[in-house]
Amino acid sequence: MKFTYYGQSCFTIDVSGKSILFDPFISGNPLASHIDINRIHCDYIVISHGHEDHIADALRIAKNTNAKVVSNFEIVNWLAAQGITNNHPMNIGGHWFFDFGKIKCVNAVHSSTLPDGTNGGNPMGFLVESEGKIFYYSGDTALTYDMKLIGDYKKVDFALLPIGGNFTMGVDNAIIASDFIKCEKIIGLHFDTFGFIKINHAEAIEKFAAAGKHLLIPEIGKSYDF
Repeated sequence: MKFTYYGQSCFTIDVSGKSILFDPFISGNPLASHIDINRIHCDYIVISHGHEDHIADALRIAKNTNAKVVSNFEIVNWLAAQGITNNHPMNIGGHWFFDFGKIKCVNAVHSSTLPDGTNGGNPMGFLVESEGKIFYYSGDTALTYDMKLIGDYKKVDFALLPIGGNFTMGVDNAIIASDFIKCEKIIGLHFDTFGFIKINHAEAIEKFAAAGKHLLIPEIGKSYDF
């Protein structure tokens, strides 16, 4: 699997010949000003919740690529009203087999309002299974005891967790989350974009290392192999 980071919580995973884009927020992020969204190719767009810093570029990229949008029922309907009809609605607890593998929607504790103020439905996280590997993207969330269910029943190869604090769990709770899901390889997301979520990178890496974990704080525009 190849992971490419585009800032905030936006990234692609390339697996089984498909490119899956998660939570597209690029053009409004000053830290990602060097990324041209017109050059992003994806076959799927997966959206965890309706906040602008996760959905702002979804409409434009979906139109450019004709990628299938996967999200909750409310977000899919909101995009469909704007002409995005290649979509797949889901909700917490459900799963579906796509041509690259399986997505299961899991609980996330957060809020979800769409950019125009309408209801964004329930926020979600995702377990993705493909090529014999499993990764977990929590979406924006607090630490929840539900995460233990993932660790008890799935072998997670790597996880993508928010570490910026204030709006989501921060570094300390992300370490506990990694214990709950029994995963030692963590990719940090949702940090540094705004003043409220700026973090000390070295301190975060040291805290994870002290807990026996590896934290990757990715660089915007860079790809990594897992």
